[in-house]
Amino acid sequence: MKLLYTATNSLLVSHLRNILEGDGIACRMKNEFLYSGAGEIPPTEIWPEIWVEEEVFGRAKQLLDDFLSDRTDEPKWQCRRCGEEIEGQFAVCWNCGGPHEEE
Repeated sequence: MKLLYTATNSLLVSHLRNILEGDGIACRMKNEFLYSGAGEIPPTEIWPEIWVEEEVFGRAKQLLDDFLSDRTDEPKWQCRRCGEEIEGQFAVCWNCGGPHEEE
């Protein structure tokens, strides 16, 4: 197995694991319950980690990179249903639920 991702935020790591598993990528989360060792163990040693098999590492890394990429530079769009202006990174109107339809 190969380490794919680690972070201080266990909720984020758990969410990323769910994304991988939802795409059919088997993974394992380690250090999920090591926070009780904080102070006795170096901080970076207790961060939760996601591990995957080497043969799916590339695909898993690309999936997480795409999910974590900053999409705030995408242009704003206007909802066709209600006319609300929506930030570019969103695919659905926050006001009425209308989809972002590319022209």
